[in-house]
Amino acid sequence: MITSSGPSIGHTHMPKFLRIGVHQSNVSGYTSKAWWVRRVGSTVLLKWGAVEVHGVGDGRKIYWTLPPRVKTIRCGTVQRAKDYARTAIARRRSHRYEPLAGNIAIRRRRANRGAELEQALATILFVDIVRSTENAARLGDSRWTQVMNHYYAAVRRELKTLRGKEVVTTGDGLLATFDAPVSGVRCATAIREAVRTLGLEIRVGLHAGEYKVSGADVVGLAFHVGARVAAKARAGEVLVSSAVKNLMSQSGIRFKDRGVHRLKGVPERWHLYRVEP
Repeated sequence: MITSSGPSIGHTHMPKFLRIGVHQSNVSGYTSKAWWVRRVGSTVLLKWGAVEVHGVGDGRKIYWTLPPRVKTIRCGTVQRAKDYARTAIARRRSHRYEPLAGNIAIRRRRANRGAELEQALATILFVDIVRSTENAARLGDSRWTQVMNHYYAAVRRELKTLRGKEVVTTGDGLLATFDAPVSGVRCATAIREAVRTLGLEIRVGLHAGEYKVSGADVVGLAFHVGARVAAKARAGEVLVSSAVKNLMSQSGIRFKDRGVHRLKGVPERWHLYRVEP
């Protein structure tokens, strides 16, 4: 429950939060981020990720664009769990999250008998702003919205130059595909330099793999791998999976080994490489 004096932590079930503001010009069809917080005794359950918003008012529907990330925090005592939940909610209230009345659903695509799923192969790019929460708090809503408008303009300019295809935006991030891995890597480094003029640092992950296309919908494990590769990147870092590196032996682009990693929710271990200047 949210009251005028702040969030109430006395109940075991906390509200959902949807960040708005960045895409407030789009009433329907925009993407953003959602956080779900629930406390059960001394345990805090978190769920977060990108969402799609469709419709307005009471008829508005919200769907996870990808399966959300989840985390369980065992705090030891009920008071510590209350404090943890209070802090988590308070931080996001300052960035214009609004409480949602219902659940966020996994969108079930309607079967289109006239259109079969087609297999496609591409290099998948995930880009995300580092410390976006802190930057938004420091700049304030109005200035942060301006920065984000310039950010997306810069990202889309580089995508157009290197023939990337924008798939979806995720609040302060973006997912795109490229026919050639070298184009994806060059676009990632160009975006990194372009947004630094705005005082922003990004992290980027790239993966190459197959996915399925049905009309405007794209699905496949390759997108999840790309997102997890991006999550492993440090500020200003462009990371690629071994699938991307192996396709670029003749590109002249240099890579540094970043070791073998487990990617959350993804089978097996993955070798990652950093793109060198």
